[in-house]
Amino acid sequence: MTGTKDSNSIDGSSKEILNKINKAASVIEIFDREYPEAACSLRYVDPLQLLVSTQLSAQCTDERVNRVTKDLFIKYRNASDYAGAEISELENDIRSTGFFRNKARNIKACCMMLITDFGGKVPDNMDDLLRLPGVGRKTANLVLGDAFGKPGIVVDTHAGRLARRIGFTDKEDPVKVEYDLMAVVPRDRWSSFSHQMVMHGREVCKSRKPLCDSCPVRKYCDFGSAATAATAATAANTAVTADNAFADTTEADLEINSRPKS
Repeated sequence: MTGTKDSNSIDGSSKEILNKINKAASVIEIFDREYPEAACSLRYVDPLQLLVSTQLSAQCTDERVNRVTKDLFIKYRNASDYAGAEISELENDIRSTGFFRNKARNIKACCMMLITDFGGKVPDNMDDLLRLPGVGRKTANLVLGDAFGKPGIVVDTHAGRLARRIGFTDKEDPVKVEYDLMAVVPRDRWSSFSHQMVMHGREVCKSRKPLCDSCPVRKYCDFGSAATAATAATAANTAVTADNAFADTTEADLEINSRPKS
């Protein structure tokens, strides 16, 4: 299979990595058949709209965010509009996305920094994006990949759950999951693979009731290939707990700028 590597005569951790690279190649081939049109489900037309939408999506469904931004993007057309908004008015405009006070504060502060430091434009590199209030690595990678065509691994609750179940990582920290995936997924597939994992997580590898019997990647999945009815239920409950903890962790996108950690 194209993209796989021979692990003969390689030992230790190197062999483990090569096994994961081969597994990733097989999963990607299947995902390309199953989800050829996988893409970001947030609606946007420019980098600023994607940046705002992604900040609003923390602890909120993309569907609800899209309903809110349909009117929001008519009212607020550039960074200056957000920066000059009354905070109470902006809070009210995004109230239904949840955590609206934190989100409004961060969006306003983010756009003020865009004006003062970046000429009102969204920067196209990780370091500058992470300087912006309310932007963590998940948000930055999505903006870089989808708005600027610079590949990045976007680790949300779905991607984290799939990465652990399939066997790409045993980490809970989203930054560590990101780096484990970067080590086994080809760079030019980082963004598309992230979107495919989200789709597979929503449609098949669900948190509480994964549809292992109909999963096309089951033979490559540590969880799916080992699960019996009893162990699947137990593992699914564990996954729910992990997802909840993971969601709390990704709230860093609401509050702080996270830096990569080894």
